[in-house]
Amino acid sequence: MKTFQLPSSESAIALAGSREENIKILSQQTGAAVVLRGQELLISGTPKQEERTFEIVRSLKPIWQAGKPISKVDIRTAAQALDTGRQELLQAMQERILGRTRRGEDIRAKTLAQWQYIESIRTKDLTFCIGPSGTGKTFLAATIAAQALLKDEYERLILTRPAVEAGEKLGFLPGDLQQKVNPFLRPLYDALYEFIEPERIPNLMERGVIEVAPLAYMRGRTLSNAFVIVDEAQNTTPAQIKMVLTRLGFGSRMVVTGDVTQTDLPMHQESGLAIAQKILQNVEGIAFCHLTKADVVRHPLVERIVAAYEKHEQ
Repeated sequence: MKTFQLPSSESAIALAGSREENIKILSQQTGAAVVLRGQELLISGTPKQEERTFEIVRSLKPIWQAGKPISKVDIRTAAQALDTGRQELLQAMQERILGRTRRGEDIRAKTLAQWQYIESIRTKDLTFCIGPSGTGKTFLAATIAAQALLKDEYERLILTRPAVEAGEKLGFLPGDLQQKVNPFLRPLYDALYEFIEPERIPNLMERGVIEVAPLAYMRGRTLSNAFVIVDEAQNTTPAQIKMVLTRLGFGSRMVVTGDVTQTDLPMHQESGLAIAQKILQNVEGIAFCHLTKADVVRHPLVERIVAAYEKHEQ
């Protein structure tokens, strides 16, 4: 039996999680029997199981030592890093803060695939991120974009997505054109509000520093010195995705996100995102990042929903 002594009751609570859910997850991940008694973690199993559990807990020290809650994703990522010899990468992930929300919450990569996505955004002028809901595709891109804008690294932040109906008709929505498309752009606004005070955003939009618009508004433009996020790209046609990709100007960076399994296009229409992936996969200077249900960082139920639909569609 191995014993891991935690330094405080706060760290023990952080490690254990709600109803000691993390203790159960640790046991499932390693096969060892894990029991928390006060500030003492008791680990029993084969020597290999005990050592693996011990190392996973130790690698999570920066989180539980600060008394911050640990999630299933944190445990799974620590186990994956240990199994693939990427403990140094895990440590870098834990130390690098991408940004801080207005509520004071630190934003970091939660999975190894998210880290790869973030590094691609930092090093490539054009990054595609393809994956299911809840994996942080849009939120992470918006985090990096907002921080870059606040540091004056870019003159403009442009957030766009196709205004494709998902079971609703645009014409039936109330208001003028801008009011009609606002529901489609709401997820982009939500991500922006996490980092910039809501009262500042109208002024930034009036000055053209921030632009949130339907994809159709991008036609005929050259987007220079801008950070561009194209969201829900699975709902673009091949012509639309080509149009927006060729808007990229000097000094700009573009991130294209989408989930090819959730298109709202008519049944006969092929997704522009799927076509772009086939055509541009091996083009130098373009990165393709793929997130899976293992990267879901929303409510644990979201991961199970994604997995259930994947199984049904096989």
